[in-house]
Amino acid sequence: MLSIILSGHGGFATGLEKAMKQILGEQEQFIAIDFPETSSTALLTAQFEEAIGALDESEGLVFLTDLLGGTPFRVASTMALEQPGREVITGINLQLLLEMVLERDGLSSKEFRLQALECGHRGLTSLVDEMGRYREAQAVEEGI
Repeated sequence: MLSIILSGHGGFATGLEKAMKQILGEQEQFIAIDFPETSSTALLTAQFEEAIGALDESEGLVFLTDLLGGTPFRVASTMALEQPGREVITGINLQLLLEMVLERDGLSSKEFRLQALECGHRGLTSLVDEMGRYREAQAVEEGI
C-alpha cells in the first residue's frame, strides 16, 4: 500500500484528516502534518523526515499538499526528488483525498499521481454544470 503524508498551512492537514476519519475511519500508512505560522521550514523538514521513518515506503510514498509553491509543497518536493517512488500532488481537497485513499491499494506512485489528477479535474464542478448533466441524463433515459 502506498504511504501518504498530507501537509498544509495552519490546521489544513489535521482538519482534512479528521474529516476523512469521520467518513472512512482510521487509515493505515497515513500521516497528517500541519504547518502553523509558528513553525519553520527546518521544523517541517524534520517532521517530514520523522514521518517518512514511520511509514513503509516499499510501495511508494505520496506527499499531498495544499498550495503549489508553499512551504509544505517545497519541502515535499525536495524530499520527493531524493528517492524514486515518491510523488507530490498539490491542490488537495477532501473529495480528492477520500477517493485516492480508497483507491491507492495496488497503485504505483506514478499511477496514483495520474489518477489523482483525473479525479481532481472531475471533482471541480458547479451546481449549474451538475444540473445540466442531470438533465442530459434524464433526456437520454426518456429517449429524447
